[in-house]
Amino acid sequence: MSTLLDARGLVKHLGGRRVVDSVDLSCDAGQIVGLLGPNGAGKTTTLRMLYGFLRPDEGRIHVDGVELGRDLVRAKRSIGVCTQDDTFDGDFTVEQNLTIAASYFRPRPHGLSPRVAELLERFDLAGYAREKPETLSGGYRRRLMIARALVHRPRLLFLDEPTTGLDPQARMGVWDLVDGLRAEGLGIILTTHYMDEAERLSDALTVLAHGRVVARGAAKVVLGDLVGEHVAVVAGAHGEMIAAWLSARGRGQAASVLGALHVPLSGEELADFARAFPSLRYEVRVPTLDDLFLKLSLRP
Repeated sequence: MSTLLDARGLVKHLGGRRVVDSVDLSCDAGQIVGLLGPNGAGKTTTLRMLYGFLRPDEGRIHVDGVELGRDLVRAKRSIGVCTQDDTFDGDFTVEQNLTIAASYFRPRPHGLSPRVAELLERFDLAGYAREKPETLSGGYRRRLMIARALVHRPRLLFLDEPTTGLDPQARMGVWDLVDGLRAEGLGIILTTHYMDEAERLSDALTVLAHGRVVARGAAKVVLGDLVGEHVAVVAGAHGEMIAAWLSARGRGQAASVLGALHVPLSGEELADFARAFPSLRYEVRVPTLDDLFLKLSLRP
């Protein structure tokens, strides 16, 4: 399995502040890497450095063996970018948007007409080829955005929150497309705030907080490292009592969701919790990436 992206020691300052701090990230062919973190964690800045929109203050990025800082034009031939905002040209049709996007690359991609026809068919856009993008539904606009990012046959695709604002059926349609691209050997960097999306699609996660990598690996490994094996969900007014118990063990705050405390616990801590509060009623469940985000949002 070949490495398509290898980024080492990325640092970026914006507005006098170090927003990305020594970040490493890699992605292999046929792999989806989820780049996660709460707002302000440095995801967008990291992503923009990885696809060449921003130049890092320190560190190096190699894309398909080419150093981005030394040969940006060549490296970008291997990169496809699907931003979270639709950036179509409303004066042109769906088909024309794909053709025009390919014209930005030098040398011009070969076999362009059959490539556009292939993408229109694959992304179920053939019936809208002569329509303007604004006539499409949200789900089909996202399909067009991804198709446009692939028109020049890149090996590495950046998907920045690809299903934001879509209904469940449209989201699952995009998931199927992305899963198919992975199966064909494309490397994919995915950012999303939908934790079920990250868990379903990602082969590995890189989690950022305050500009630094705080965890990496498979979802279960990351959750075990940062959250624990269990989450106790406690309803009612028990906040001070539980906060004192957590504080005595050097643990941070428990997240509060709709008046219920979500307390992350290891297996040993769960047994201690049960002994400490024998009459307390609570539910125990496995942790999710939502718990991870809640925990990171509580960090100072």
